Amino acid sequence: MIGSGIFILPAVAVGYAGPAVVLAYILAGLVVLPAALSKSEMATAMPESGGTYVFIERGMGPLLGTVAGIGTWFSLSFKGGLALVGGVPYLLYLFDVPPTITTPLALTLAVILVVVNLFGAKQTGRVQVAIVAVMLVALGWFAIGGVPSVQTANYAGFFQGGIGGILAATGLVFVSYAGVTKVASVAEEIENPSRNIPLGILGSLGFTTVLYAVIVVVMLGVTDTSAIAASDAPMAVAAEAALGPTGVLAVVMAALLALVSTANAGILSSSRYPFAMSRDNLVPKSLGNISERFNTPSASITLTGVVLLVLIAFVPLESIAKLASAFQILVFILINIAVVAFRRGTMEYEPTFESPLYPWMQGFGVIGGLVLLTQMGTIPLVGAVLITAGSVTWYLWYARDRVDREGAAMDAVRREVGKQAVDRTRDAVTPTEGYEALVAVPEDVAASHEGMLVDVAADLAVPQHGAVSVIRFDEVADQVPLEAATEQSPTDIEFEERADTLATDLDIPVRVGEVVSHDTRHALANYVEEYDVDMLVMEQQPSRLRERVFDSDIEWALTHTDCDAVIVNNSETKRDEIETVTVLTDEGPHDPAKIAVADAVAAAHDAAIILEYGRDEPVSEEQRRTLAKYHEEVAALCSVPVRTAFVRSDGGVNSVENDETDILVVGTEGKSLADGADCPVLVVRPREETTPGWFGRALERWLL
Repeated sequence: MIGSGIFILPAVAVGYAGPAVVLAYILAGLVVLPAALSKSEMATAMPESGGTYVFIERGMGPLLGTVAGIGTWFSLSFKGGLALVGGVPYLLYLFDVPPTITTPLALTLAVILVVVNLFGAKQTGRVQVAIVAVMLVALGWFAIGGVPSVQTANYAGFFQGGIGGILAATGLVFVSYAGVTKVASVAEEIENPSRNIPLGILGSLGFTTVLYAVIVVVMLGVTDTSAIAASDAPMAVAAEAALGPTGVLAVVMAALLALVSTANAGILSSSRYPFAMSRDNLVPKSLGNISERFNTPSASITLTGVVLLVLIAFVPLESIAKLASAFQILVFILINIAVVAFRRGTMEYEPTFESPLYPWMQGFGVIGGLVLLTQMGTIPLVGAVLITAGSVTWYLWYARDRVDREGAAMDAVRREVGKQAVDRTRDAVTPTEGYEALVAVPEDVAASHEGMLVDVAADLAVPQHGAVSVIRFDEVADQVPLEAATEQSPTDIEFEERADTLATDLDIPVRVGEVVSHDTRHALANYVEEYDVDMLVMEQQPSRLRERVFDSDIEWALTHTDCDAVIVNNSETKRDEIETVTVLTDEGPHDPAKIAVADAVAAAHDAAIILEYGRDEPVSEEQRRTLAKYHEEVAALCSVPVRTAFVRSDGGVNSVENDETDILVVGTEGKSLADGADCPVLVVRPREETTPGWFGRALERWLL
């Protein structure tokens, strides 16, 4: 953990926040805390190699797992480049050489480290402990020995950078804490992980946050802020002012050890990500191959080395730091979301350590990370967007067809979408006070079809304890005064007699009437609005030339009225032949209005309901479980027996094709099925206020 964040970044961060840069380090530690808790929890539930990538891939699915894996791999490369570019000035601080050799020297060190990793030489535990011990001794000497030299005048204008400056500095130094959760990547190698992983992660985060804050306080107090900002080796400048030449030597030694170690560890640990992703078929298998000669993942190390060299050669230090921090923030945001997905999903998830203050802690981490991202500037945001877009493109082009799994988040969101659909269905089948069903009868409707329209309206109104209005809409020429057209014709009288006869067989109030107008379309729309109609029932008219060129009357009415509507096709079928009502889904949850219509019609005829679910692709096991639960909850809301069926569009026979269906209920998207069906088809159009927006409908179809 201790590396570029404290040896390099204070010089850059002080330019944003001034002396308040110490608050930036503390705030960054606080924003990291939720991710540390989340990762500790997931590591105890899934103690396996891969760390961040594994948690996000299992929690958020292979798409975001690809983004996290590639993003973390780039972040490690950025941090390695930052360590080498920032470490060279400490070496040059002891020698009188021109600064132009900084980049060539950093490139040389990078090549050496890549070669060392290719040959298989890596840090042992004892060497790492020794390096940390030397660093802590040097930093402890600086922090304690520098206190007598602190001058409070150096903290003047503490908040000169304002809140914006502090947030910008916080985003910049965020990478200082990138190593806090790295131990989770080797969780399967840790003894007693349920105790030692949370203790190690949280203990090191707390210790390092305090250490960073103390060092920055001393650094600002022993020398002028401008001197720190102007130096490429700010710790050495502060040590010279507080401890003299011996202190400078100790700090430079600690800095070189820390930064070279950080760069080497970055190259070494980056090989874990392509290796883990190759096992999940997200990247080519070659990136997970181990060299028989050197026993190292040579392909991934070489690729990381190339990226590292390009960064050192062409990207300024500050931009490298911001890119590293931006990706680390993005990954930590996903880590916090992944915990919520695991807890709300149905995947097996049994952590032995649980994050306190869930989900508020995770929400703070997500919001805090998003706020910091907005303060990072253009370069890191553009870089994050480009690499994220590249990762998504890679997944869609290469990996999507090679993986057959989904994350806990997908399952959790699917369950939530199903729950919302059930809630809407519950509202749809709940009786509405003053329910009004309108049967709109055009003057040219066949008399034999009127009975079916009235019966459907009555079936829908009875469960609602409502009423039915059977209204005939007559249209006269514009030249004919409406007053002159009020006299009833023999056809009008016959209509009222037929409607009255139908009404006597029903147990609900039925009102019969006529509306004469110059424009049937607008008259219908005005009637629906004036009488607050809940359900509009009409018969599908045969397609004529006028309807092919212009909108049909029905299409116009559906567009200009805001109520539930049912369009009846094949309305000559007899009522006593209805035993099965089939509801066809539109590749998503069954529309609540269709469920309500089907339940009402089936209840009126003691029939059963079939919820038929058509899919173009096979249904995953998680998806099948969620749909089964959703269908069970929908069935519980219905008043008749319900069964479900999954039908593949490229194979299998549906209930319509095997003549099992007596009435088919579809949505407006499936109304084309009405033309080929031998049974009556009820095309249901729900009112706008009860349906999700286009994004909600797309999400439902994708998930369900």
